[in-house]
Amino acid sequence: MRPSANSVPDLDALEVLVLVDNETDTLSSIDEGVPQIPEMVHVAARRPPSRRANGHQCKLVPDQLCCACHGLSVLLTARHQGRERTVLFDVGPEAGVWRDNARRLDVDLSRIECVFLSHWHFDHSGALPEVVADIAAARAAAGLAPPRVDLHPDRPDQRGILLPSDEMFLLPPEPAVEEIARAGGDVVTHDEAHVLGDGHFFASGAIPRVTGYEAGLVGHHSFHGDTCEADPLIMDERFLAAHVRGRGVSVFSACSHAGIVNACLAARQQFPDLPVDAVMGGYHLAGKPMEPRIEPTVNDLETRFGPRLVAPGHCTGWRAKARLAEAFAPGRYGPSVVGTMYRLTAE
Repeated sequence: MRPSANSVPDLDALEVLVLVDNETDTLSSIDEGVPQIPEMVHVAARRPPSRRANGHQCKLVPDQLCCACHGLSVLLTARHQGRERTVLFDVGPEAGVWRDNARRLDVDLSRIECVFLSHWHFDHSGALPEVVADIAAARAAAGLAPPRVDLHPDRPDQRGILLPSDEMFLLPPEPAVEEIARAGGDVVTHDEAHVLGDGHFFASGAIPRVTGYEAGLVGHHSFHGDTCEADPLIMDERFLAAHVRGRGVSVFSACSHAGIVNACLAARQQFPDLPVDAVMGGYHLAGKPMEPRIEPTVNDLETRFGPRLVAPGHCTGWRAKARLAEAFAPGRYGPSVVGTMYRLTAE
């Protein structure tokens, strides 16, 4: 069955917890109407008082705040008619960072039924073997089936960026599929659109390149063995989407190498009768070759979609974030920072 709006249920709620991202910011105020809960607030809600002073309960919180690093990992929990399905969207580069942040955020690893990899880049895939092993062990201890690990079949051995200086900055080698399977994951591969999480989430296939300015990642190359080829389009990139009743479709794009506007256009094609609600993840508008795309991207997001919430993070870059905040704040801008939580509730 080809997935569509008819095969993905309208959720009662969708909870989004950022486990790994490039920035930490638990102090900035949140605009009224933005469904974002700062890290300090939801961590404090789970902490018992450590002492009392002048009649006040005192809680120790800063020692439990998350650490930021260059990467992305987001925990998505969908709720529909009393059922709950949890998918981990990417894992970030470092198992230690992921594990520490998951512990500080009190994540129950046994609840994670599926790990979805957006694309083969080490800052999204590097921690896969260790994270899958931790989740598999937690699920086994709870008497549950191994986690499904959803990968794109076109796996490069390594990737890098060729700079104007004629140097190539390499990402570390990608984890092997066999290594992920040995860690306890039930590995499946998809290069076409499909549903996952018992049908609660839509997973894209290749994202059509429609806009004229979203032309891939400048200088990007992929290695297969000793063969190195220019690969600016990164066609293995995929996004996730979910529909919260009364709000619309939320789009989760890890790096937007296809372009965040192209990702939203692809989501609209699948859900033609629904508005775009939230646009979350990395928009990859950082760096001199990418920054000329900031203005047309912001303009298209405003005029073509008018999302209720933009939550840029990871590789978006501060210049693009500043321009997005100018366009969507107050009320529709809530940046993705590590430890933050978004609660999208049906209306």
